[in-house]
Amino acid sequence: MEKYLSDFAVGETGEIKSVAGEGKIRRRLFDMGVTPGAFVTLRKKAPLGDPVELNIRGYELSLRKAEAACVLTEVKK
Repeated sequence: MEKYLSDFAVGETGEIKSVAGEGKIRRRLFDMGVTPGAFVTLRKKAPLGDPVELNIRGYELSLRKAEAACVLTEVKK
């Protein structure tokens, strides 16, 4: 099942399929290792849902909800 990273529940894991966004946002995500084929787990959400903390490529990464909405994943059970 495909789902955007911004819609993940805490503890959910998926494989990144594509990264949308324009120019600087897309480049920033790629520079941080958010690339197709990487596995990502949602570790925490802030009380209002923004930002989210991810585990990707062996490190923790915080993203704004708008940035997470650019990342399409295939959810893994």
